[in-house]
Amino acid sequence: MSLLRRKTIQPQPPGQQLARTLGWPHLVALGVGAIVGTGILTLIGVGADRAGPAVIVAFVVAGAICACAALCYAEMATLIPASGSAYTYSYATLGEVFAWVVGWSLILEYSLVVSTVAVGWSGYAVGFLKGLGVTIPAVLANGPGLGGVVNLPAVAIIALVAGLLMLGTRESARINTVLVLLKIVTLALFVGVALPHFDAANLHPFAPYGYGSPTGAGGVKYGVMGAAAIIFFAFYGFDAISTAAEEAKNPERDLAIGIVGSMLACTVIYMVVAATAVGALSYARFGSSPEPLALILRELGQPKVATVVAAAAAVALPTVLLAFLYGQSRIFLVMARDGFLPPALATVNRRGTPARITAMTAVFVAIIAGLAPLDVIASLANAGTLCAFVAVAACVLVSRRRDPEVRRPFRTPAASIVAPLAILGCLYLFTSLQIRTQLAFLGWNGFGLLVYLLYARRRAEIAA
Repeated sequence: MSLLRRKTIQPQPPGQQLARTLGWPHLVALGVGAIVGTGILTLIGVGADRAGPAVIVAFVVAGAICACAALCYAEMATLIPASGSAYTYSYATLGEVFAWVVGWSLILEYSLVVSTVAVGWSGYAVGFLKGLGVTIPAVLANGPGLGGVVNLPAVAIIALVAGLLMLGTRESARINTVLVLLKIVTLALFVGVALPHFDAANLHPFAPYGYGSPTGAGGVKYGVMGAAAIIFFAFYGFDAISTAAEEAKNPERDLAIGIVGSMLACTVIYMVVAATAVGALSYARFGSSPEPLALILRELGQPKVATVVAAAAAVALPTVLLAFLYGQSRIFLVMARDGFLPPALATVNRRGTPARITAMTAVFVAIIAGLAPLDVIASLANAGTLCAFVAVAACVLVSRRRDPEVRRPFRTPAASIVAPLAILGCLYLFTSLQIRTQLAFLGWNGFGLLVYLLYARRRAEIAA
């Protein structure tokens, strides 16, 4: 039955091969660059607004679920070292229709992540420029949902990062590594300045909305789990590493180091920064800010340091854009190879870079970033990611049962426990998302299945 047909991974023909230019340090930097970004620099405010000081617990919950998923990704990425991430693993393990749903969800995830980060970057950039005396009109700094016309800074940064990716993967990776180091230094500066102002009184009440996910005004989910469903956005990014499998110099070794190493590093960074933020200032004073860390510093009487943090965020946040725009273009590339998208999009330029599909991806996400508000697109992006994480954990379980003797360069420890925990944790986080987000996600995939049955399925059969 073609719906459950599984894909055999084969070498790509000339003209579609990506250049192997990335070592494990590049992959760790790619992961840290993707993970440490809007989640801690911007969405920490949204999380604190919904959970209070217990946003620290929300970070722990989301991080634990992502850690289980990351271990599953590490096994599948080294077992199937090909581009496409969860889409490719599902196609090779679960079957075509499952791969399509995952690929369609990844389009949602990566596109909305890039858009979310661009909007978050815009908030810091506008704040930084304002500190220099340059004011961007509100109509050009916000989408229609916030009373503006278009978020022009968000559109501009997407265009800039896309241009860098089209220049070449190795060049992009080098610049990304430098910017990641800048980002870590920036967060260390924030902790160094804000930590001396830590006041235990700011932690009370610790969980004003409880530990579940009660629904508040406008259908917004509050509480620790409601915040975790949004904070979850702050941790994923390691899956972008798996899209680089075809460009890794030694994928069997480098992918596992990149995925697990970046998750461990980022979990420590997040715990320290989150505890510092909620301890230094009442969550009610920075919860609704688009630039919460800079606002905390200004409230602490450190306007110059706040300007430095805002400037560094404006410079370093594009590392997240780079990682996810990179990942999205590779997902599109593999789907085009499989016939789900026009085959012409699968071509690469003389540098071994899929420039054509990168440009198309940039236009798509720039439209979303220019028009949609931050919390809506972040929440919907999480739904797509949760679907992909569930699929990868399921792939580990199915693969272990179907091919128990196959060589696995990296094995998920206690897979019979870790993989089900990843699945159950992701499903619970999905139930903690807003109802409108759940319905929008189901509607997106319902439409996607129609596209598959009426168009993509036939093209995939021809391409096979």
